[in-house]
Amino acid sequence: MNTATSYGRTAPGVPRAGAAPSAVPPAPSAAPLLARIVPGDVVCREFTYDPDGVVLHPDEAALVARSVETRRREFTTGRHCAHLALDALGHPAPAVLPDAKGSPGWPAGVVGSITHCSGYRAAAVAPAARVRSVGIDATPGAPLPDGVLEAVALPAERRRVAELLARWPRVRWDSALFSAKESIYKTWYPLMRAPLEFEDADVVFHRADTDADTDADTGADTGTGADADAAGGSGTFTARILPSGHRPGFPRELRGRWLARGGLVLTAITLRPEG
Repeated sequence: MNTATSYGRTAPGVPRAGAAPSAVPPAPSAAPLLARIVPGDVVCREFTYDPDGVVLHPDEAALVARSVETRRREFTTGRHCAHLALDALGHPAPAVLPDAKGSPGWPAGVVGSITHCSGYRAAAVAPAARVRSVGIDATPGAPLPDGVLEAVALPAERRRVAELLARWPRVRWDSALFSAKESIYKTWYPLMRAPLEFEDADVVFHRADTDADTDADTGADTGTGADADAAGGSGTFTARILPSGHRPGFPRELRGRWLARGGLVLTAITLRPEG
């Protein structure tokens, strides 16, 4: 079965959504995850459940009026996260509507990204004067279905994933790779408005080896080291845009962060303006 990924791309059998979120008390995530892997000037909001009483703008609600309940729930909470983040940034918007490819449309002067998977929904926004593009993704920290890794990974990436799984099996490196490629695309598309295939980016993961890795922009503890490792792990990744996909005006290499915790794998890329 083909399951849609970012903005109309497909990969066979990818478990993006459809299962109900985890049952947790009615409060936002007590230990925010996404904030650990984005800099301080990126505002993020997340939920590990679907709160009651969220009312979408009529134009937003119309987009999922005929969708199944699980799709309506993930969309509604994802947009709720987006509106909370925009309010916190000081750029409220009546509606966050997608373009023809599904990419969210943000207010002038704002960049952002939305993600949702079973048990998790989040949004991240930032001022365009400081951040050129941001891409976030979350996926269950479980093995990818048969055939998915082969569909999204280059041969060298598959070899590296196998080596990482052998050395650090607590992290689902195959799911981390899929998530990283989603974040790459979400960073790419708002700027290029052009296709970027899974095989157009070569991703290499870097695992944190110190007791406390810090964010380069904020100096904040990103949750790496012994505590994070006990729950999964965290670190950085680099993504080289290959000649098959590269276009003028976009960097040839991206740097991102990843976090595996609480049954999830999260990735994020914050692209700064050039110069």
